[in-house]
Amino acid sequence: MTLADAVTHLTPGRWERAGRLLLAKALAEFAHERLVRPEPVGGDAWSVRSDDGRVRYRFTATRRALDHWRVDPGSLSRHGEDGTALPLDALGFFTELRRTLGLSDEILPVYLEEISSTLSSTCYKLAKPQVSARELAQGGFQAIETGMTEGHPCFVANNGRLGFGIDAYRAYAPETASPVRLVWLAAHRSRAAFTAGAGIAYGTFVRAELGTAAVERFDHRLTALGLDPADYLLIPVHPWQWQHKLAVTFAAEVARRNLVCLGEGDDAYLAQQSIRTFFNTSHPEKHYVKTALSVLNMGFTRGLSAAYMEATPAVNDWLARLVDGDPVLRATGLTVLRERAAVGYRHLEYEAATDRHSPYRKMLAALWRESPVAALRDGESLATMASLLHVDHEGRSVAGALVERSGLDPDVWLRGYLRAYLTPLLHSFYAYDLVFMPHGENVILVLRDGAVQRAVFKDIAEEIAVLDPDAALPPEVRRIRVEVPEDHRLLSLFTDVFDSFFRFLAALLADEGVLTEDAFWGTVAAVVREYQESVPELADRFRQYDLFAPRFARSCLNRLQLRDNRAMVDLADPSSALQLVGTLENPLAGR
Repeated sequence: MTLADAVTHLTPGRWERAGRLLLAKALAEFAHERLVRPEPVGGDAWSVRSDDGRVRYRFTATRRALDHWRVDPGSLSRHGEDGTALPLDALGFFTELRRTLGLSDEILPVYLEEISSTLSSTCYKLAKPQVSARELAQGGFQAIETGMTEGHPCFVANNGRLGFGIDAYRAYAPETASPVRLVWLAAHRSRAAFTAGAGIAYGTFVRAELGTAAVERFDHRLTALGLDPADYLLIPVHPWQWQHKLAVTFAAEVARRNLVCLGEGDDAYLAQQSIRTFFNTSHPEKHYVKTALSVLNMGFTRGLSAAYMEATPAVNDWLARLVDGDPVLRATGLTVLRERAAVGYRHLEYEAATDRHSPYRKMLAALWRESPVAALRDGESLATMASLLHVDHEGRSVAGALVERSGLDPDVWLRGYLRAYLTPLLHSFYAYDLVFMPHGENVILVLRDGAVQRAVFKDIAEEIAVLDPDAALPPEVRRIRVEVPEDHRLLSLFTDVFDSFFRFLAALLADEGVLTEDAFWGTVAAVVREYQESVPELADRFRQYDLFAPRFARSCLNRLQLRDNRAMVDLADPSSALQLVGTLENPLAGR
């Protein structure tokens, strides 16, 4: 591919279309977060002014529950003081409203770069062959994963991936569906550590994942250098991380033979929506591999902490035992994809120079997560839950297509989905003070003929938390205890589930005429009541944390990124960073 061929997706028409889609989302989500206050101009038409009042953006929008705005991209127009039509400019929007959005001089150019990258990836997706929602709903697991055209539904700059050039984008972005072979390093045991779940031995595990031929090839490479393979641990590395970070930033470790590059493994992988996690396409039953990636994406540099990796398998084993031992969770069919093994490398000089939050401590680590493929039963298929919100070129959603494929009444389909996804979240919270980060990319749905059979939760060790500071946990698991103010605890459901996912799903199904919003939230209420009636011993907890309260705090995600797009949240103290602006009316209230 020539240099010019690499950017053929960037055309005036696609850029204009991508800009309209992004501006519609920006206006909708910024209005939802009260960053902008649209002014009514009659009927369903609205306008938003620039900081200096000299430019107006006009659009039509439908407003739904949870102060959700559905902005029509085709209705967007931009006007000067005298009403003269001006060209739309997605990047210009953020400079014209920089004060309104609270973008500092330091953050603005980085945020613009993230917006540019997000627009560029949208252009790439627009250039791909059009696949209908109906076709995607019938597709395979990885066809769905790579067929997504939108990232996180709330964040506007959700495909930043700062650090990737155009070649890296084409090689490693999930939507390009390019096969990847991981780079393997040998790491001296004096600076590296391997930890694993119960019953897993390093040598057996690595041979099962890599294959005997690859392990022997790597051993020969070490012995040819006069090194003893027994002194080293093998670490899988993202190719970009090796080329752009480790080979330079860890040059001393390479020169000292603390790190030895062994070359590529034999298996082919596909990048997942989380970008640093890979699915083994050569052997789908083998583990996912999650790698460190020093790329800035959606508020974080996507590294992995070597220190964090040490307890990762223990945290996963603890959670798996809890799920297996609880009859309510077992009845929902919930499973968790355990992170079975982890390996991390500690660069002593960088550790001496930095605190625990530094990206320099998160450059070289990896973990292996179970694949859901091996647990499938006959007739079952998989889909990332994020795909429910995917909308095709005809405005049809995958959620609507799955309802149609199932042949079920929409409320029956929804009830099955909620029992699989929502009920485990409710019981984990009320019975154990346990919360997940249950966004669409962290949940896999098991389907049969379009109907949801059960849910699979993943990304466990970094994103679960126990909110009871006095909870009795094994020593190796205690890091997941997080102290959260009493009035913030229920936001783990109100914000993460209701506002950040159900808000969008309800609107999509209503827009398509599949299910009214009232019926959607009525079904949610019914499933919550059904769960509560099944565990009357938790009645005091239901009263203490009332899911039917009239309103709840409006937690604003874009405000986090606009304030600090390099480190949005301290995962060890997530509550401290919350941006709460007013309240939202609870759609379950009074039901």
